[in-house]
Parts: sequence; structure tokens; C-alpha cells
Amino acid sequence: MLYLILGLVIFFGAHLFTTFRSREAGRDIKTKLGYGPYMGLYSLVSLAGFVLICWGFIATRDAGILYVAPSWGRHVNLALMLPALILLVASQLPTGAIKKAVKHPMLVAVKLWAFGHLLANGEINSVILFGSFLAYAVIDRIAVKKRGDNGPGPDARISVISDIGAVVVGLGLYVAILLWLHPILFGVAVM
Repeated sequence: MLYLILGLVIFFGAHLFTTFRSREAGRDIKTKLGYGPYMGLYSLVSLAGFVLICWGFIATRDAGILYVAPSWGRHVNLALMLPALILLVASQLPTGAIKKAVKHPMLVAVKLWAFGHLLANGEINSVILFGSFLAYAVIDRIAVKKRGDNGPGPDARISVISDIGAVVVGLGLYVAILLWLHPILFGVAVM
């Protein structure tokens, strides 16, 4: 359990630092260090945390059950994963109608993913992992709203190609995870 919790602290420590760092001129560490070095350090710390999360999660598979997930939880999770993956892809593409409507598609994707997995899994390690991601996404969404970051601006050009790409790639990822990748990557068959 130590590696899982340590990984979550490191991973979310880096993310929360970025969420709450000063953006004032002359005080913004990202500007002081430069974009490349800042992102390199941020990525390195996040990757270290992510590796510890994965290692810790696998090591705690037999940690016990906190609650018995409802039988319908798996079905709700399956339903939530499709829009979560579409939103995740949309967050990485130029602004389309999806990104403009949702404002912060990656945060919504993380919320859907985490909430769905909490409905489908009651193991202690799962609750710690998915609960942490859900809590972070909620905190970050509140922070970006308070900061005045409302996603793409009103004058942002809408790319229909981005929306089509998000739906096609998101659907492809959904099918690949459902049929092949989830058992390979996480050791658990979805169906």
C-alpha cells in the first residue's frame, strides 16, 4: 500500500502544484524556468509518481474489499467509458464543438472514468486509486473555474475534423480496451 500512496502523493503533488502555482508576471515558475525545463521536470516527477501508482496498485490487489460493488455498476462503467475516451481524445485535438461545449474535456473524462470505476470496483486499492483521481479532477475543475479558465475562448475556431477524430479514435480505443487491452494492461477482463 505504501508504493500506491507514495505514487499518488508524488503524482498529484506535481499536478496540484501546477494547479495552484502563481501565474502572476514575475512569480510564475513556469516562466522563470522556461517552458521546456518546467515541463520536463513536471513530466519526470509525474512519471515517477505514475510508475509507483502502477507498481503499488498491482502489489495491493489482495488488500481486501471495502464494499461489494453493485451488479449494475459494471454496466454503468461500460457506458461511461465511451464518452470518457471520446472526451480524452478531444482534449488533445484542436478545438472542436466537443471541446468548446465541455470546456475542459480531460477533467470530465477523468471524472467519468474514476466515478465509473468506483461503481464497478470495491477493492481497497481501487477505491484509493479511483477516489484519488475523482477528488483531484473535482479540485482541479474548481481551481480552473476560479482562475477564470473557461476553456476555449468564444472566438476559437471550431474544427469539425477534430470532433470526428475524437469520436472515431475514442470509439476505436473503447473497442480495443474492451476486447484486448484491458486484460493485457491491467490483468482484468472487462467482459
